[in-house]
Amino acid sequence: MFNIRPGLSAGLFLSLITASPLALAQSPKEPSQYDKALAAGYKAQFICSGLWNGGKKLADIEADELTGIYDRIAKIVPTLTTDIDQVKRQVRVTYSDAMPPRLAIWNPRTGCTGMAIGFTGIKLDGSPTLRTFNDELPWPMGDRGAAIKQSDITEPLRQVALAASDNSKYGGKTSAVLVIKDDKILTEYYKNGHNQHTAQRTWSVAKSIAGTLIGHSVQEGFSDVNAPAKIIEWMSVFDPRQAITLDNLMRMSSGLISDTAGNRTDPIYMGGATVTQRAVNWPLLYPPGSRFRYANNDTLLAVYAARSGRFEPYEFFQKIGMTRTYAETDWQEHPILSSQVWTTARDLGRLGLLYLNNGMWNGERLLPENWREYVSTPSGPQPDREFGYGATFWLMNKTAGVPKDTFAAFGNRGQYLVIIPSLDLVIVRRGYDTRDNRFDIAAFTRDVVKANGS
Repeated sequence: MFNIRPGLSAGLFLSLITASPLALAQSPKEPSQYDKALAAGYKAQFICSGLWNGGKKLADIEADELTGIYDRIAKIVPTLTTDIDQVKRQVRVTYSDAMPPRLAIWNPRTGCTGMAIGFTGIKLDGSPTLRTFNDELPWPMGDRGAAIKQSDITEPLRQVALAASDNSKYGGKTSAVLVIKDDKILTEYYKNGHNQHTAQRTWSVAKSIAGTLIGHSVQEGFSDVNAPAKIIEWMSVFDPRQAITLDNLMRMSSGLISDTAGNRTDPIYMGGATVTQRAVNWPLLYPPGSRFRYANNDTLLAVYAARSGRFEPYEFFQKIGMTRTYAETDWQEHPILSSQVWTTARDLGRLGLLYLNNGMWNGERLLPENWREYVSTPSGPQPDREFGYGATFWLMNKTAGVPKDTFAAFGNRGQYLVIIPSLDLVIVRRGYDTRDNRFDIAAFTRDVVKANGS
């Protein structure tokens, strides 16, 4: 005979003992409507950018870009229905019966724009005009003469590149390797389905691209890194954020707090929010210049401030042959230059060459004469980790076997641009790494340096 404890009705007791084990187990938590909207925005954005910025096949996008992603949306993304309009170059992803699909729209100047949650779309007259590329021009403005002969690759460098490409030594999931010395491509590798014209998202390598564009703004006389950042929302006499300089923002030492440090800005990256809706509103927590806190918002704010003058990423990229580079924006046309740039390995190589040439390109000064020194010199608070930080670039001055003047752009999922002025050397590595399988850029850089006899 069963003894029913006081307070437990016989009916409830019987329902418990007759329920199946699965029913008694805690049911999985249903994703929130917002997380579904974020997942749909992420999927629309990456399919749109991968197809028309990257020149990738849908199957490759699904295998590379839509796997190994944020836990918050990883299980939701595969369940969402996608509609691709190849003529109007739009991607719609359905996530709710009550709301319109999330929408990403492509244009030839800035790539894909993720529209706000609830946006129903606009009528376009036809297919957008494609960009014009300069592939027939001589390297590095174009691709002519850039191809190398396999017989010209030294055996030590061949072995290092092979170890990176087959993921046997350095880890990760490599999609591209490029090594440039004395303005010439020494070795180049691409995974199946990729080539020299395949663009990938840079993730936080975009921050270093942002720093370069700000440098061009300084050269043109529109920005001053030592002056207070020109953020119109901070212009009240009562706002202490007026003391934050462009230099503070570029060195991740603004003193601002945000919801998360590092590489998470979900409302802007996936939710269709704008830079002005999110990045400008965080309060000051520490005196500017006193603490290092790596945060997307500092870069977004630096670019927002620099855009008070003339700031044209597309035109700058065209000047140095980066014709397959897209600096994407929010729907209010603010560049999302903390992460949302798509580019090729060769275009990143061209950016590295600009720094090797100390800001000169085809006889024109595009960056201030001291800009390379500025971005690669630590100043103020530093991160407590293996690599130091300059102004939008990481520093490899503590890495054994690597010249002290080495500086680099690092991005999520294994995006790397390493610049070594003293060796006239540029190293590019692209990948689709995961949190549990990261590429060892320090070891790879050290081995490339050694293979070059340095």
